[in-house]
Amino acid sequence: MTDDRRLVEAYVSRRDEASFLALYRAHTPALFRMAWRLGGLAPGDMDDVVQETWLRAARALDRFQFQSTLRTWLTSILINCAQEARRRLARHGMADTSARNSMDLPDLPGARATPHLRVDLDRAVAALPPGMREVFQLHDVEGFTHGEVAAALDITEGTSKSQLFAARRKLRALLASGPAPLPFRKADHE
Repeated sequence: MTDDRRLVEAYVSRRDEASFLALYRAHTPALFRMAWRLGGLAPGDMDDVVQETWLRAARALDRFQFQSTLRTWLTSILINCAQEARRRLARHGMADTSARNSMDLPDLPGARATPHLRVDLDRAVAALPPGMREVFQLHDVEGFTHGEVAAALDITEGTSKSQLFAARRKLRALLASGPAPLPFRKADHE
């Protein structure tokens, strides 16, 4: 039995707070990284998305049947929460924060590239259309299989593969053309 399964069962059967806290500590860093990498959210919005992900997960853990990994399931909830948050921000006329600068970059675990290369890659990934960006992040950055990507995004494996192919091609073109200046946001001039 996996640790996640054991912890989920302990939480569901006894509402064991320690088990939920262990799940939270194990998965929250990856959820935050994913929220950051999906783009379109300010740091405070990312915190809200991760919190909403855990609220929804806590309500539904008793129905989770481990047909996918807990990580895949949590990521699919996070993606839905992030999409809802971006739509809500767009309705209220909030600026798109997917165009980030190096001052916005959090110190994410596992970021091995030099800072200027990270910024160039982050800019290029942020420029991808949402579907491509999500597939790229899940597959190439987080290491999900195409089956897991398909489950998390509610798409077919074929769509995952074609989106990844297109994302890689677009990233190569963006990175080959050199660093592009970030568009200014209204908040940058206030």
